Amino acid sequence: LNECMTWGSSTSSGYCSDSDSDSEFEQYFTARTSFFPKLRKDNDEQIEWSKQELTTADTQQKVKEYNAQINSNLFMNMNKDGSYTGFIKVQFKLARPVSVPTPKKGGNDAGGRRASGVKRRTSFYLPKDASKHLHISSRTSAREVIEALLKKFTVVDNPGKFALFERSERHDQVYIRKLSDTEHPLRLRLCAGPNEKILSFVLKENETGEVNWHAFSMPELKNFLRILQREEEEHIKQIVQRYALARTRMQEALTGSTPG
Repeated sequence: LNECMTWGSSTSSGYCSDSDSDSEFEQYFTARTSFFPKLRKDNDEQIEWSKQELTTADTQQKVKEYNAQINSNLFMNMNKDGSYTGFIKVQFKLARPVSVPTPKKGGNDAGGRRASGVKRRTSFYLPKDASKHLHISSRTSAREVIEALLKKFTVVDNPGKFALFERSERHDQVYIRKLSDTEHPLRLRLCAGPNEKILSFVLKENETGEVNWHAFSMPELKNFLRILQREEEEHIKQIVQRYALARTRMQEALTGSTPG
């Protein structure tokens, strides 16, 4: 896979290292985000072109039409075996930080002692407007696209935490559909054409209910449980404060009211 990266802002915002928060060497999520997905206003809908069957002649014609519509050098190219290559653009819509290996500093810690073999990780937030172009084949699966994106940014998080979605705007409505691991994004791009409003790709966190928890390591699962506890405590605190405020206002109203 060949890649070219497009950035819109710096990755410095939201930066946090493993030494800035907890003593844990591995940080995967923070309490600022929730495990429970928020209600989404977007509509889920099966996109028609995902079901299109193309012959070799159909593919050649579509590649020709696609290349005639673009104003860049991001062309699609046919191969002798009937496959084709081209570019897809993936937008990052990640609410949680990603983990990358902490840069090595001579192999010694601050006290001059040798590292104990524990792999330290640094977490940071990717810019909300970050996007990336990938040069892929028509045989490249959605799962392989996710793995390529993580590899490019040296992200060490489990690929199972992420999912690739297709986004479409039609009739003032936004439609979102999660791609299965075996679908081929470049084929969807060819069938939809180059217009990003008709079809675009988005990398997001996998919804909690669909994650295979058995695929994660023990340190990851322990961190998940800690974050769940933090969120629960934060929600309880907010509810208690809200009711306490309402009770205070009611008491103030009672005190200020006159009998009769």
